[in-house]
Amino acid sequence: MKRRDLLLSGAAFMALPYSRLLHAAAAEGAREPVPPVARRELKVITQFGRKRVDEYAWLRDPNYQAVLKDPSKLRADIRDHLLAENAYCDAVLAPTKPLQATLLEEMRRRLEPEAQTAPIADGPWLYYSRFRAGAEQPTYLRSPRAGGKEQVLLDANVLARGKSFFHIEQAGHSPDHAWFAYSVDEAGSEYYRIEILEIASGRVLPNAPFDAQGHFVFSPDSKWLFWSVRDERGRPHAIVRRPLAGGVKDEQIVHREPDEGLELSVALSSDRRYILITAENRDTSETYFIPASDPAAAPRLIEPRRKGVLYRVDGWDGRFIILTNDDGAIDYKIMSADDAKPSRSEWRELIPHRPGHFIVDFVPSRDHLARLERVEALERIIVLPRGGGIEHTLKFEEEAYSLALERGLEFSSSLLRYVYQSPVTPRQWWDYDMAAGRRTLIKQEDVPGYDHTRYVVKRLSAKAPDGQQVPITAVMKRGTALDGSAPLFLFGYGAYGVAVSPTFSSANVCLLDRGWICATAHIRGGSDKGWGWFLDGRRFTKRNTFTDYIACAEHLCRIGYTRPGRILAYGRSAGGMLMGAVLNMRPDLWAGVLAGVPFVDVINTMSDVTLPLTPPEWLEWGNPLTDPEAYDYMMSYSPYDNVRPTAFPPVLATCGLTDPRVTYWEPAKWVARLRANNIGKQPILLHTNMSAGHRGAGGRYDALKDAALNLAFALWAMERTERRASRSQTREARWRRS
Repeated sequence: MKRRDLLLSGAAFMALPYSRLLHAAAAEGAREPVPPVARRELKVITQFGRKRVDEYAWLRDPNYQAVLKDPSKLRADIRDHLLAENAYCDAVLAPTKPLQATLLEEMRRRLEPEAQTAPIADGPWLYYSRFRAGAEQPTYLRSPRAGGKEQVLLDANVLARGKSFFHIEQAGHSPDHAWFAYSVDEAGSEYYRIEILEIASGRVLPNAPFDAQGHFVFSPDSKWLFWSVRDERGRPHAIVRRPLAGGVKDEQIVHREPDEGLELSVALSSDRRYILITAENRDTSETYFIPASDPAAAPRLIEPRRKGVLYRVDGWDGRFIILTNDDGAIDYKIMSADDAKPSRSEWRELIPHRPGHFIVDFVPSRDHLARLERVEALERIIVLPRGGGIEHTLKFEEEAYSLALERGLEFSSSLLRYVYQSPVTPRQWWDYDMAAGRRTLIKQEDVPGYDHTRYVVKRLSAKAPDGQQVPITAVMKRGTALDGSAPLFLFGYGAYGVAVSPTFSSANVCLLDRGWICATAHIRGGSDKGWGWFLDGRRFTKRNTFTDYIACAEHLCRIGYTRPGRILAYGRSAGGMLMGAVLNMRPDLWAGVLAGVPFVDVINTMSDVTLPLTPPEWLEWGNPLTDPEAYDYMMSYSPYDNVRPTAFPPVLATCGLTDPRVTYWEPAKWVARLRANNIGKQPILLHTNMSAGHRGAGGRYDALKDAALNLAFALWAMERTERRASRSQTREARWRRS
């Protein structure tokens, strides 16, 4: 019986338990497990007179909103197919099980046994969280600032018992230190429940808010809670407030957003003078404020929305600080305004716009304004004294690194908390005294057994087809030969203006210690080189993202870091779209492709207005429902729509059943189409986490299992590709001798 004879029709396949198929394949002497064959149901879709066929549209459960909240409601035939795909993936990767166990143990050993966050001071208390040794979830604690007994506020491990998924998005105390609240997701669908407990008694308030976005704020007087609410399509469309002493009947809708393309959020200003409500997307924003002295008041508008104008607001002791791109400030500038006259006509320039100096973030304190800038994919911190004076810049020595500002809870303090890390330096929490100019290391992430001196970081640059220079960050063991022999792990994202900073990855150490080079391509679509870098990689310039990534891969081959066919391509979410695009464009470059929760069904998703992210993301990709030019451009790169018969390298796509961002059926359909068009012999794999969403497993150690699977696939795919290349070279040599 030939291998192709084992590829049953969809109907016949779905009628048999998958374990029986694997057993039958083994009995027939098949070298590898038999892949599932998704049935085909012809569906023709017409837009602007253009027709496309989607033969796997049936994998989209029409009741998917209910599935997000209760995975047991997934339609039976879809569940059977996903489970069959999981069984096939497990069978193909069965030889890697010992390797996965080894990788898991390596990563577990490098975890800080009693990992604790750097304490944050607020009045008489220090607040922090800690993972106990072996614990999946954190414990939230506080200690008296003057010294004394530690107090447990919440042990999330107790709440997570017996649950297949558990994740706390936000946890925090009220300004008067009497209340503690947390938002929890128990399905992975990012619908959160907010629980509020009284610290002194441990009493949990009844009638917890459901369908929250996950973020909340206490009013400065500690009498009200504000949060954003998701609508029936999962969009944060309203801000609600409730007195802590009240219940559902006392909830008030503070603000509702009618434009489904904008999302609402709520925050407390750094000086605790204002509750700020923002409606925004990546093109337009609008902010309202409520005085902290009257948290039950109606919100007041700061500046009406204008298309193309973004602004973000914080409080600076009676004034507003405003980060904006207005007046053509593509890399942003900082303005200020009196809170009594906050409209645009009253804004005054504080930090001017400097092209190429992208202002990423800012933190005001009573006497200083700190900002984070990114220049040529590297960040720096600049401090400006209030009331005049010379600003100064914090300098860092490594060739590539990452910085993040953390907002403190004491506005009057001169201490600025920042987090530093690099591809070879684990995270460090520093307090910088902006008045004295002194830095103090508060905490260093402990990575047992890790020696940073064994590794080296390099900053490189690749020339894109249009002449742009694309930054690359690479890390390797010292002494690695740059003769093309090293396998290379190349990460990319390139979307939404999200920069991929050079951070430390304990998982990457597993590859580095096995002779790999790990690299990041800082491609367009992100803001690694400023906001213009993002604008030059979205909508009608989106293809720059893909050609930048390919240019980085080719450059790394040219300079001896690796060679074609020895690159493992990796991206997640929108970076998964990148994986799908470059797989179609240059399948010959990759030893394997690892696509996490990949957004690959671009046209269908952007044409489905029932999905939570579709209207807000028309700005990113274009609207294929109203714009035929956008439809045609998206169709030119949409990974699912551009699969053609070719010999693909090994592919592993991973997804979560309750993912509201990239729905499970996108990778499921993509894998089915790739497999149907694969004229080679490399396997195309799909693994679905049936009890998680976009972020994967919710527990600390459970997440390592996902990482171990990914790393094992990378190592397995590289070895498999090398074996096939070696056999091919042997056959060619024999042919030449004959």
